[in-house]
Amino acid sequence: MKPYRSLLFVPGHKRSWIDKALASDADAVIIDLEDSVPEEDKALARANAREALDAPGSVPGGKGVLVRPNALDTAHFGADILEVTHGRLTGFLLPKLFTRDDVVRFDALVTAAELAHGVDRGTVELIPSLETAASIQNVEAILSGPRVGGVMAAAAKDADVSREVGFTWTAEGQETLYLRSRVVLAARAAGLRSIVLGLWQEVRNLDGLRTFAAANNRLGYTGQVLIHPTHAQVANEEYGLSDYMRTYYEGLISAFEDGQREGHGAVSYRGDHIDLAHANHARQALAFAAAS
Repeated sequence: MKPYRSLLFVPGHKRSWIDKALASDADAVIIDLEDSVPEEDKALARANAREALDAPGSVPGGKGVLVRPNALDTAHFGADILEVTHGRLTGFLLPKLFTRDDVVRFDALVTAAELAHGVDRGTVELIPSLETAASIQNVEAILSGPRVGGVMAAAAKDADVSREVGFTWTAEGQETLYLRSRVVLAARAAGLRSIVLGLWQEVRNLDGLRTFAAANNRLGYTGQVLIHPTHAQVANEEYGLSDYMRTYYEGLISAFEDGQREGHGAVSYRGDHIDLAHANHARQALAFAAAS
């Protein structure tokens, strides 16, 4: 999965909200069939998600569409996967996982649904959402599962993960630094490009959101799950590449390549010693920005 900078949650039973989310500045939307949808509206949420994916022109070019199905311990997960699997669907954001076996179970369901709908096998990716203590403990195994195209680390205030792990949330995030770092390391080791964090709950505190996003981008996260459209611009800026850094990296690569042509393995650039490792870092940063 490409490294989306901003992924906007929208409750699936609110059809007009789905259209607004698709028209927002977010790089991707997550149509939720799970926690934000009342029990009596689960079928409606599935139908709305399918309708949005079916509608010609409803998904702008380049925008990702994910769906969060209900968990495996509910009565809804099978119907969610069967009805919403679609050729335009980027992937399923998998909730409340415990082990790699849970990913395997979802993979089997998605494969059957692709075959039922005439979708090429392997089209729809799986994005584990790590919101249980067991899933964080088993992160390396989970990310080795079939179809895994990205990962979401949950670190939200008073949510499932805080109850599971037992931490008291702060904006500074020291209580979740270990789990956030562990997820990044496991994801990089698994070769994943999309490593996202959820989420900032203070809707009107955009300064706090910016600080939070900048800190997690420095830690290695490529994007963030959002709950309000006004958060998309901030996330895009903080997880994207600024004009200054783009120019810096382009200049660094140029200086290194000029040095190579002159027979040097390392050169000085803006007062810093740079060599092949620095040039490769700059190339990857530019490639990630181009893919977003």
